[in-house]
Amino acid sequence: MTTGMQQGLIYGFMALGVLLTFRILGFPDLTVEGTFPLGAAVTAKAVVEGVDPIMAVILGGLAGALAGASTGLMHTKLNVNNILAGILTTSGIYTVMLRTMGRPNIPLLAHTNFFDWVFMMVGLSSENFSFLQYQVGTILILLVMVTAVRAGMGWFLGTDLGLTIRSTGNNEGMIRSLGVNTDHTKLLTLMISNFLVAFSGALACQSQGFADVGMGIGVLVAAIASVMVGEMFFGHKGLSRLLTGVILGSVIYRTLLAIGIRLNLPAEDFKMVTALLVLAALVLPNLKIKSKKTKVSEKIRLSGCGGDKND
Repeated sequence: MTTGMQQGLIYGFMALGVLLTFRILGFPDLTVEGTFPLGAAVTAKAVVEGVDPIMAVILGGLAGALAGASTGLMHTKLNVNNILAGILTTSGIYTVMLRTMGRPNIPLLAHTNFFDWVFMMVGLSSENFSFLQYQVGTILILLVMVTAVRAGMGWFLGTDLGLTIRSTGNNEGMIRSLGVNTDHTKLLTLMISNFLVAFSGALACQSQGFADVGMGIGVLVAAIASVMVGEMFFGHKGLSRLLTGVILGSVIYRTLLAIGIRLNLPAEDFKMVTALLVLAALVLPNLKIKSKKTKVSEKIRLSGCGGDKND
């Protein structure tokens, strides 16, 4: 359970990034499949070269922001279709990762990781922790971090610039008519989103003890699943509720996967579980709406029948 919660909080950063582009901006950004492992690759390489893990994680996030800028520039300046721009960037990222790491993967078990470094900064030694204590401590660190990011996003999206981003997603034509350069808005949003995604990948490699070029396979679907699960359980009315629900959706999704592992669910079934969760998250709200409409129609029909009878 603690492992699922830890992974859920790590992937919560990615879920917030995907929420920003897919849901708020309305931009289907496929760069995520590349920026997640890119953040891990840059972080791993930096740690091996002697950079402290905290700075290495930040560098991983910045690498993701540059990848997001690449997608944004292709789409806004070269008029490349948004989906195709993401695919092209992801293809280029694969080569960048191999060039950066020099090989397909880098093990990090012999190096101090991000969480050990944070423990040392507050005067604690992770060597004195039991496995459970270490997991709980890691969860607390991640909880503080993801809460701070969630609060920062809530504040940012309430500013004039944040409202511009939300308006661009709702009605780009209208916001353009008001003189807003939506190209700049999209570029900034893609950079912030992919920074969060790469930051998530950087933390994932620090938690798992390795970076691999294949880490990004399927992460986009998993992130969308987290967003959908969050909306299904906690709703999407109100920005504050939406941001919190996405993080909790990530925790729920990863916890379900952890339970599946405990129950010896075959690894090849996880993709099907993810697909079914996304499908359920898409279908159930529509079923609820149809059910409400049916009930309202029935009440109107009965009310009409009652009126005729009284007449």
